[in-house]
Amino acid sequence: MEEFDSQKKEEIFSKAVRAGKRTYFFDVKATKGNDYFLTITESKKRFNDDGTFTYQKHKIFLYKEDFDKFNEGLKEVFDFIQNEQPYTAPPETEETTASENPSDKSGSFTDVEFEDLK
Repeated sequence: MEEFDSQKKEEIFSKAVRAGKRTYFFDVKATKGNDYFLTITESKKRFNDDGTFTYQKHKIFLYKEDFDKFNEGLKEVFDFIQNEQPYTAPPETEETTASENPSDKSGSFTDVEFEDLK
């Protein structure tokens, strides 16, 4: 049983996606029979009253035999949301505009040429 637990916990592949206050972990792991499965973990930092923090985690286990149906359902839901409420980028702020346009002298950065560094 101990061998299975160590194999089950072995990560074959991992991808972390930071999205605002949350981090999503996509981890490929192997069963005792060496079948791969996916765990999707949502992790969010939570602050306690005393100033310390903990990470609140939610985990989903997804097995190969369910990939097609899961993918179909997820795509259908994504399509619905994108059709009903299309994503619009947030408006540009003065700070964003200044950092994206180096020739704009009103920003907090100085335009430096490579020749200036010699």
